[in-house]
Amino acid sequence: MELLDAYRSLWSNRALPVGENEAEDVLLDAIQRDLLDEMTHPRLRKSPYEKFSLAVKRIATSSLDAKHQYELVRLYVQQMENLPSR
Repeated sequence: MELLDAYRSLWSNRALPVGENEAEDVLLDAIQRDLLDEMTHPRLRKSPYEKFSLAVKRIATSSLDAKHQYELVRLYVQQMENLPSR
């Protein structure tokens, strides 16, 4: 739940409703949607590599503590590795 709150602090305009024991699944789903740029019109979407780079920069320059930064970057790397090949 702490990581989800950290994610929300970086992307405050995203509604991420969470039920009991769903925080990790919601966070992983949000990261995957971010990497696939699903919240952007299809003609304006960036590649997953561009979105990954932007996310890591945003996390690294945030005021989050180092532990949360590391964990969020780790989850982004994990989700990037799990994206389907195009």
